[in-house]
Amino acid sequence: MAHSHSHDGHQHHHHHHGAVELSTVSKAFVVGIILNLLYVIIQVVIGFRINSLALLSDAGHNFLDVGALALSLLAFRLNKAKANEKYTYGFKKSSILISLFNAIVLLISIGAIGYEAILRFKHPEPLPGTTIALVSFIGIIINAVSAFMFFSNKDKDLNVKSAFLHLASDAVVSLGLVIGGVIIYFTHIYWIDPVLSLVVCAVIIVSTWNLMKDSLRLSLDGVPDSIEVDKIKEVVLKEEGVLKIHHIHVWAISTTENALTAHLVVNQNTTVAQTQQIKARVRHALEHANIQHATLETEVEQSINADKICGINAESKA
Repeated sequence: MAHSHSHDGHQHHHHHHGAVELSTVSKAFVVGIILNLLYVIIQVVIGFRINSLALLSDAGHNFLDVGALALSLLAFRLNKAKANEKYTYGFKKSSILISLFNAIVLLISIGAIGYEAILRFKHPEPLPGTTIALVSFIGIIINAVSAFMFFSNKDKDLNVKSAFLHLASDAVVSLGLVIGGVIIYFTHIYWIDPVLSLVVCAVIIVSTWNLMKDSLRLSLDGVPDSIEVDKIKEVVLKEEGVLKIHHIHVWAISTTENALTAHLVVNQNTTVAQTQQIKARVRHALEHANIQHATLETEVEQSINADKICGINAESKA
């Protein structure tokens, strides 16, 4: 008996587990960009006035982060763009690619800060510790407030997580500069500042490296970190009428939506109507397993057994 196939197109559902709050995130991006741009201007003006390489290099780092936030906002908006004949998933993948780009930019900027810190460690310059501490304290407040706005959604979207890490790391850098400024003011030991910068860089690298690994895996259509294929099998096989599941492929469409294709094996006596009901139940179960788009194909059990029998007969005749 020939294979009996029943195809089911991509199902688009409005039900999203742990959905990102759109208005909250959009507002957070806009406020974060404005606040950080103002802070960059403050750092540049005062940095040139007191000839502080610490403030100027941190201003450069913060300016890169403003660009990263702008890109993240762009990705977030592109993610909502409608699909068309050329881009059947819309521009959802852009959120993953921009997240990867952000991680790379953050690593490069950390490298630049580290390099600057090593140079300053070799050739420390007298600096007004009070001014550095005060300007950096403003940075802690701005970055902490901006990061807090992303906190509730950071585990729901890789791009939002990227923005949160950028801002949180900036707050930590500012804290390091405040501590450095206070120590410089009281001790006049000027190499303290670059040492703190190197320690901060090491801390940021760890979190950024994980972000880059996650976004790189998703850009290569790897299985999202929140999904285990074995658990997907368990969920599907619990549904009545499903005998087996195979040819499973899971990938991320965007930083918030996942897709799956699979073959379901059903009993040979299953009617077309029953098959449709089985697939509807499976799709619903998959939604609860964080799969928003499922393409399912069904195979009749007898056709698989027939293939095995044909194979045995062919071997015995050989």
